[in-house]
Amino acid sequence: MSTQNMQPIPLLMEVLAFQPVKGCFSLDDTQISRQPVTHRQKVESRLASPYSSILPVILHTRQFISQPSQVPNFQCDCACPDDGFSLSAPQPFTMQNIPLHHPFLHTQPLTDDYRLMFNPYHDQGVAVLNSAAQQLWQQFQQPRHLHDVVQTYPERDITTDVQSLFQLGLLQPVGYQPQPRKAAPKVLNTWIHVTNECNLRCDYCYINKTDDDMPADVGRAAVDAILRSAIQHGFQQVKLKFAGGEATLNLKRVFDIHTYATDQAHEKGLHLDTVVLSNGVSIGERAIEEFERRGIRVSISLDGIGADHDAQRQFKNGKGSFAWVNRTLDRLLARGIKPFISITLSNRNADGLADVIQYVVDRDLPFNINFFRDNECATSHTDLKLMDDKIIEAMQHAFAVLEANLPERSLLGSLVDRAQFNAPHDKTCSVGDSYLVIDHKGNIAKCQMEIERPITSIYADDPLAFIRSDRLGIQNISVEEKEGCRSCEWKYWCTGGCAALTYRATGRYDVKSPNCRIYKALYPEMLRLEGLRLLKLASKQLVA
Repeated sequence: MSTQNMQPIPLLMEVLAFQPVKGCFSLDDTQISRQPVTHRQKVESRLASPYSSILPVILHTRQFISQPSQVPNFQCDCACPDDGFSLSAPQPFTMQNIPLHHPFLHTQPLTDDYRLMFNPYHDQGVAVLNSAAQQLWQQFQQPRHLHDVVQTYPERDITTDVQSLFQLGLLQPVGYQPQPRKAAPKVLNTWIHVTNECNLRCDYCYINKTDDDMPADVGRAAVDAILRSAIQHGFQQVKLKFAGGEATLNLKRVFDIHTYATDQAHEKGLHLDTVVLSNGVSIGERAIEEFERRGIRVSISLDGIGADHDAQRQFKNGKGSFAWVNRTLDRLLARGIKPFISITLSNRNADGLADVIQYVVDRDLPFNINFFRDNECATSHTDLKLMDDKIIEAMQHAFAVLEANLPERSLLGSLVDRAQFNAPHDKTCSVGDSYLVIDHKGNIAKCQMEIERPITSIYADDPLAFIRSDRLGIQNISVEEKEGCRSCEWKYWCTGGCAALTYRATGRYDVKSPNCRIYKALYPEMLRLEGLRLLKLASKQLVA
């Protein structure tokens, strides 16, 4: 169902008050009696459930879209998914004509009063129902027509509440089967490797470092190539990710490319987003001022606090880099800039994950957690390899920190590696479809992890056409083609993990991720955090 055409779902909150309980919220019915008499009379006139003295309350993720609740995905340091995928939804008129029943749902209790519901074959996200809404939903455990259920609520018209359940995919017509739909992606993602030089030697990095920079003519030709393909394939937006190496070691080229790209994109009617992917070591005040003036966003890698970060991200001389990164973050925050934080989780730094999550939450910084991906350069560092139970335990500790400090922004697209629970998709990323990785020489690869295996160059008439037609490099196939994924309830949200990682571990692209057990253990807990976040936002809205 298109969210653009979806009618607002009513939030019946005026009779409810929330009390925090161990990081959650539950109803306090005693506060209803404290309302003015006129308001209480209004409340009593609307209480119609034969089961309860409270009204149905239905919360959902998209209800708070106007809140600062969406983590911008253009700061991710990977090929952000944008495959034009969506899931079809039944037309509203069928609700009146065909019996409704329960579809397949993931459900779990949040508190004594509230239950989370999530339809993995629908695109409306997480919903939270109070007891009265759950009792209404249970009326359709066996297929029933709407008018039959309406008759069991003689004192109030519950049609709107059923419509809410229907729109959220918690009820569906008998015989309905959701169908995947594909449309053209709207965003062309690009990685611009402005330098191959780096001042760090991170143990998990996949780049063979040199001191080579991208020349000015290559930078401008790269922009021309990107925009050429964007126009030929009908893209509306282009994302430039300035990377390396360490992009801030060649800021002159970053700013030159940004100026040229801004002018050219404007001339051609394309929207442009830009972000610098940095290790955060050498960003000074002047660079920060220029980022702010130009509207260039900043993403910084932070893998832990103190020794936990230093264990993975060292200078050439082996000294840790945390103190320098922390200084940069303080500088950015002092100017009111909130950088995006990229956390790489390995077996080596797992014990410190909760601490770094506390750090970013205390500073209200958007972040994502990326799992270590084995590569040729990291082969000798065997202690980085993920051990399922240790990673699950570390993530659970991190989730406990988040539950005690729930942010207003949604975390559905940032918590568990490449999983994106903020929108369904059938491919893990945009590799091979809407992603160009341009090295400092002007060669173009499909993925930054294969930057040394280019497919074409910036001098091709349409570089993206070459990327899409390649059948030799990394193959980012649909989850429907992956063994072990086709029948999984999470398939349109997980999509089987990183193709490069899976191929390195198994020699195949058409199988599930080696991290599958970790993912399945964490997805329900991630959804639970979203449900608790919705309760927190509803409580805040009520108080306001």
